[in-house]
Amino acid sequence: MSVRDELLQRSNHCCELCGSDEAPDVYIVGPKSGEAAEECVMTCGTCREQLKDPDKVAPNHWRCLNESMWSEVPAVQVVAWRMLNRLRAEGWPADLLEMMYMEEETRKWAEEGGNEDAKVVHKDSNGNVLQAGDTVTLIKDLVVKGANFTAKRGVAVRRISLVADNAEQIEGKVDGQRIVILTKFVKKIK
Repeated sequence: MSVRDELLQRSNHCCELCGSDEAPDVYIVGPKSGEAAEECVMTCGTCREQLKDPDKVAPNHWRCLNESMWSEVPAVQVVAWRMLNRLRAEGWPADLLEMMYMEEETRKWAEEGGNEDAKVVHKDSNGNVLQAGDTVTLIKDLVVKGANFTAKRGVAVRRISLVADNAEQIEGKVDGQRIVILTKFVKKIK
């Protein structure tokens, strides 16, 4: 039996992500080769197009991941995890990611392939590229939620770390507390 036939049987001739029966076809979940059904998912044209082209992503279409993220098929879990991370800024995907469970091996697969075409680049308020370990200063007073203090303008945050899946967030210590800071409120010290 071919990989495509195995996938059609596994998926019941439907998209394994959104459930549509519109022209399902094989989508290889990188960095795997796609030589086995376990390395692929069956997707409809809409899902496939949005997976391949980040500019065409319609966030509301992906609310279907609320159900498909619970699939027992590791390849489906990997695609769901990657898309939820890509859409994290929408709000609702972050909640789903917190609930999602994957075996350690499946999570490594998801992380190693990531969004190959959507590399995350962190930039400060002036457009300077930030790297892990850089020092930045705050350009405005920031009320730190849950910590009951205000991080004052001009404070230097040393040895920052980058939030891997969100270009708008970095982490650093302010007043001994590790906090998440939006990149639009920092300026890189050169």
